[in-house]
Amino acid sequence: MRVIVVGGGIAGLSCALALHAAGFEPRVYEAARTVEAVGVGINLLPHAVRELAELGLADELDAIALPPRRLSYRDRAGEPVWEEPLGLTAGYRWPQYSVHRGHLHMMLLAAVSRRLGTDVVRTGLRFQRFEQTKDGVHAHFLDRASGEFTAEEAEVLIGADGIDSAVRAQLYPVEAPPHWNGVHMWRAIAPYPHILDGRSIVVAGHACGEKFVAYPIEDPVTEGGDALMNWVLEIRHRGPGPVPRGAGRLVTTAEAHTELASWNLPWIDLAMLAERSPAIVEYPMLDRDPLPHWSFGRVTLLGDAAHPMFPMGMNGGSQSVVDSRVLAWCLALERDPVAALRRYDGLRRPVVNAVVLANRGLGPEEVIARAAELGGPLPTGGAERITHRYKELSQGTVAQVNTHESWTVPRDSTSPAD
Repeated sequence: MRVIVVGGGIAGLSCALALHAAGFEPRVYEAARTVEAVGVGINLLPHAVRELAELGLADELDAIALPPRRLSYRDRAGEPVWEEPLGLTAGYRWPQYSVHRGHLHMMLLAAVSRRLGTDVVRTGLRFQRFEQTKDGVHAHFLDRASGEFTAEEAEVLIGADGIDSAVRAQLYPVEAPPHWNGVHMWRAIAPYPHILDGRSIVVAGHACGEKFVAYPIEDPVTEGGDALMNWVLEIRHRGPGPVPRGAGRLVTTAEAHTELASWNLPWIDLAMLAERSPAIVEYPMLDRDPLPHWSFGRVTLLGDAAHPMFPMGMNGGSQSVVDSRVLAWCLALERDPVAALRRYDGLRRPVVNAVVLANRGLGPEEVIARAAELGGPLPTGGAERITHRYKELSQGTVAQVNTHESWTVPRDSTSPAD
């Protein structure tokens, strides 16, 4: 079966790898003229790492990423209000990873090129529209180099083209713009010595828009040297304004100093961190309202095209990887592609829509908001209940991740699953 994947980001490449492993022939169409290692740090939770490991990427992932051992929620003075173990330390069979987004992207691209061929990812082709027939899908693209239009045919089309998905826009032509909560994220990476134990993700502050996050994504090259530190400062927008789109302006070091001056975190020199950051980029915190359907006939959505969410709980990229594996499994175990996409929709959409809505309510970071209201740590068991409820909702508890049946397609599959 031939499959068109629109979008060559982390979601699209993960989808291509999952489809190939399930016996399909995907082709990836990316609007950018070149695929480059851009971005800052992201986290992959154990439920996503399991899926990448089952695709045979465990060693490659371990080579480019760091496994954090604990999550430390702290107040604005840097004092702990709740800590919990992560990854293997928490009992998962797979680690959690902190990684440079660009390095993960390049690792996935190299795997696609090695396994599927160097011509499978086609760049500089901007998706325009699709038409469905009884037996397939015709997708139309603009070749940005020549200015000419081209059409491709396949049995299935997957929109993995991000929060501003053109595939989603055709499926929902009157959808409202992305939802902005009024918060900007100032994001950067900088060479900086390890903080705390060198394997912690720190989330300090309280309400959304009053938060500082830091974690390492690379170890020092030499003992005692600088790690590569990912950091985020949330700034609430002052005054009315239109919904911003995409990555915004570069934040000056002077601006960063002004905003960071109100923070007093004894385990990190925020002024030095700002000085050492080559670029501090402003991103709006955006999501979209959950959709009633992702799949329409032979066309479906995946990743941020299906469920863009606020970055609470580190779940966005991880859920995209799980999407890919479930989608490939459904296509392999259903005779009819339309039924397969309907099945994928029914398995994934309710779960991830619930995560989108939970993230609007701070997700697990409700812990620090409650601690700020109380003026200290939550009563015994309070934080555990909040974080466990969120993990259970996102199908990310230790028991859920360690014991669920694999989404790997059996090689001898010849009929639909029960």
